[in-house]
Parts: sequence; C-alpha cells; structure tokens
Amino acid sequence: MKGFIVTGALLAFLSVAFGAFGAHILKSHLSAQALSVYETGVQYQMYHSLGLILFGLLALTVLHGSASLLSWAGGLMILGIVLFSGSLYALSISGIRLLGIITPFGGVAFLAAWALVAIAAIKA
Repeated sequence: MKGFIVTGALLAFLSVAFGAFGAHILKSHLSAQALSVYETGVQYQMYHSLGLILFGLLALTVLHGSASLLSWAGGLMILGIVLFSGSLYALSISGIRLLGIITPFGGVAFLAAWALVAIAAIKA
C-alpha cells in the first residue's frame, strides 16, 4: 500500500508539471477549447492522484482489514488516470477526436475505484 502513496505522489508531481507545461508552452499552440480539455486532464489527474494517496493511507491505517478492496481500488484509480487524463492529453495535443472514445472508460474506472473504497469502509 505504500506503493499507492508513492505512485500517487509521483502522479501528482506529474500533474503539476503537465499543468505548467500547458500554461507556459501549450497555451500559445492550442485553441482555447483544446487547452480546456488539456486542463481537465490535469485537474482529474491531480484529484485522483490525491485519491490514490488517500487509498494507501487508509489501507495502512483505519481500513487495513480491507486491503484487497483498496488494492483493487488503487489499481482502478491508476488505470483511470491513464485512460481519462491520458486520452484528454492526447486528444488536446493531437486533435484526433477519436481518442475521446477512451475517456469514458477512465471515468468508469474512477467510479469503480471510489465505489470500492465506500464498500471497504462499510465492511470495516
């Protein structure tokens, strides 16, 4: 579970770096709409990176008896970040609208991860 804390921290670090890249480099190269899509990816990456850190902390403390559910939740959270934020980054930079098909799968992974954390808390 410490791995989720480390991974969450690294993904949060990348979120800040991607946000700065968008604000300072991409701002002059993307349309307002494409930049907005990119920024949504950055925001969701940060929110869910913090969620991943939370999952790790919960697994190490109050919900340690639900480590299996939290492990699944963490894996789904990472998958969600890759699919949701990754597809938005790729879509905004490349302009290939077909990449938007991937985004909802990341959203479903996020939803499933949060649902598993709720179940873990109920079972604790």
